[in-house]
Amino acid sequence: MRQCAIYGKGGIGKSTTTQNLVAALAEAGKKVMIVGCDPKADSTRLILHSKAQNTVMHLAAEAGTVEDLELEDVMQVGYGDVRCVESGGPEPGVGCAGRGVITAINFLEEEGAYDDELDFVFYDVLGDVVCGGFAMPIRENKAQEIYIVVSGEMMAMYAANNIAKGIVKYANSGGVRLAGLICNSRNTDREDELIEALAARMNTHMIHFVPRDNAVQHAEIRRMTVIEYNPKAKQADEYRALAQKVIENKRLVIPTPLTMDELEEVLMEFGIMDQEDESIIGKKAEEA
Repeated sequence: MRQCAIYGKGGIGKSTTTQNLVAALAEAGKKVMIVGCDPKADSTRLILHSKAQNTVMHLAAEAGTVEDLELEDVMQVGYGDVRCVESGGPEPGVGCAGRGVITAINFLEEEGAYDDELDFVFYDVLGDVVCGGFAMPIRENKAQEIYIVVSGEMMAMYAANNIAKGIVKYANSGGVRLAGLICNSRNTDREDELIEALAARMNTHMIHFVPRDNAVQHAEIRRMTVIEYNPKAKQADEYRALAQKVIENKRLVIPTPLTMDELEEVLMEFGIMDQEDESIIGKKAEEA
């Protein structure tokens, strides 16, 4: 069983990419489980065709404690027999949302969710690795393969570099490795070349370039993946290609994150950063 975590800047299309990838893996005959690690609980909606799945934290609050739950209470099965779990979190402004990730994964382990039938487990993790709870799949060596969804937008690249720093922090104490960058295109200038250059500087590779296509939005409106909604679409073939590359991927590395100066050099080389952008990214570096 391969345990993979998918990280990326908020709004980068991480959950959509994850679910379309998982649908393609299921179509290829792989047994997969998705563990949504985001309080929004939107990591499984396209697989389950639902607005939002009931979360471990929500169900535990209703039952009294998480110990009062059974595995079948929190796990649903969707398209392609994909097993779906959402960790959930507290109400906005109350408590640590990362705590839901810790509670959910511990519960799944205790209840035997990680059985020998599974080929893949995917953790769809919120945003950047700045909170200890959201870093759990890396910190606790739950996920050995980390994929980062990125685009040619400056802040998406900045977040990807920060995530790589998180991987380095825990790589020596466990088996966590960076497995590659997935470029979810925003149609920026020379985007594929830019992300390939970024990947090379980080000692990894761009595992796939996912082009921007309205087929994704058409499927999402119907709460479906492209694979299920329109299996003959070109975009469905892109996700199949990504799935095959993940299946065959053996390039797992300890990344070499860039310094801020080096990241700026890459951005400047491709002509996508001006003086105003440089000021913004410098401010973000000071806050990190």
